[in-house]
Amino acid sequence: MNTYKLTLLALLASLAVVGRSVFAFLPNVQPVTSLIIICGLLLGPIAAIILALLTTFLSNMLLGMGIWTIWQVVSWALIGLISGCIGKYPGRLPIYVIVMFSVFSGYLYGFIISLTTYSIGGKFWPYYLMGLPFDTYHAIGNAVFIMLLYPIIRHFFKTYANNRFHIQNTN
Repeated sequence: MNTYKLTLLALLASLAVVGRSVFAFLPNVQPVTSLIIICGLLLGPIAAIILALLTTFLSNMLLGMGIWTIWQVVSWALIGLISGCIGKYPGRLPIYVIVMFSVFSGYLYGFIISLTTYSIGGKFWPYYLMGLPFDTYHAIGNAVFIMLLYPIIRHFFKTYANNRFHIQNTN
């Protein structure tokens, strides 16, 4: 991993931690999942998994650690891995496909987090079904954040990469 990717990961991690803290008052509406998806699409699956680890650890230092931290890492890393594989698709994906994947990711995240209760208390389905409204908030929030952040971040990454490449070729 080069300095360019590490810098971008640091920026995305700080944006995710601040975003998660700022939106903590809204249940399950946070930009973290969307930023991990964007990272996977633009930087690859390994970078998205690293972002999932960084964001979970750093934001949970502010918001609280617990057994759920492990499941958050697992769910966000899986979403990052899938989005990184989708990002390998040749050609540019339409935004509506990315939005649909972000909505699916909100429900996938909720399903994996619900496994926490099963691993501790043994009651999965009641907990999962009661959490579906919150998973829906997460899915809608993901769609909104993807529509807002993906074009901007993609443009900045592309511009930064082009400027960096131009500077290296002129020296």
